[in-house]
Amino acid sequence: MFGSVYHQDAGPLSFRERVRTKGWGILTPVSSISRVTGIVAASMFWAISAHAANVDVAIVFAVDFSSSIDPKIADMQREGHAAALTSPEIIAAISRNYVGCIGIAYFEWSSPGHARIVLPWTSICGLEDAKAAAAVISRKGDTGFIRRGRGGTSVSSAIDIGSLLLDQFPGKAAKKVIDISSNGENNDGLPVQPSRSNAIAKGYTINAIAIPTEDESPDEPLASYFAESVIGGSQAFVMTPKGPDDYTMALRRKLVTEVSMIDDRPL
Repeated sequence: MFGSVYHQDAGPLSFRERVRTKGWGILTPVSSISRVTGIVAASMFWAISAHAANVDVAIVFAVDFSSSIDPKIADMQREGHAAALTSPEIIAAISRNYVGCIGIAYFEWSSPGHARIVLPWTSICGLEDAKAAAAVISRKGDTGFIRRGRGGTSVSSAIDIGSLLLDQFPGKAAKKVIDISSNGENNDGLPVQPSRSNAIAKGYTINAIAIPTEDESPDEPLASYFAESVIGGSQAFVMTPKGPDDYTMALRRKLVTEVSMIDDRPL
């Protein structure tokens, strides 16, 4: 099966993907974006004291758990991230860098006021660290079974929270990335452009993996929307898998590119 890579102001590059998927978690809704910010800040206070470290790359995984994310897609996202983190390619890419560690945080988002931190800032310096982080994501990530009341898809909120987490990263990182996974366009909350511009102005890169839906228009694929309106920063790109079996491979390929300090463009 095949998917595509879209760079900013560039066309697609084809690549072959394969994958395994599985399982999921619960939702903690909050009432306003300011309260979300407070929850993020509180969670990061604990993370700063527990996981302070210098790394090569700091990556925030911003994972869609809006009402359109059914159990199948939820399972694919959660287990896809867990599998990608522990893959030999990622561990090798981390070890080749200057510090030999990356920092990751994982949160789930939907409409403004609905967000949940699954994994606060955690250092990954080898396979055992990756396995421990993957276990938390697998155990605590969204299952897609409790979707009532989650509302729409606020990509702008995802970027704002991701940017705040990077602001509060408890150490130094040569590169900082917001890594969005979603199956929809921004349809709730504030427009994307101000949030996107703010993150880019801070030197952050916004990459994405666009999950196609069954009713997606072939003339206006979701990946094109992300390429034009969401991603940004140094060597930003969006990947789109053709189906569930492509997701983990696409995510793994994306992570190798993000982790690499030598060559920032996907092959």
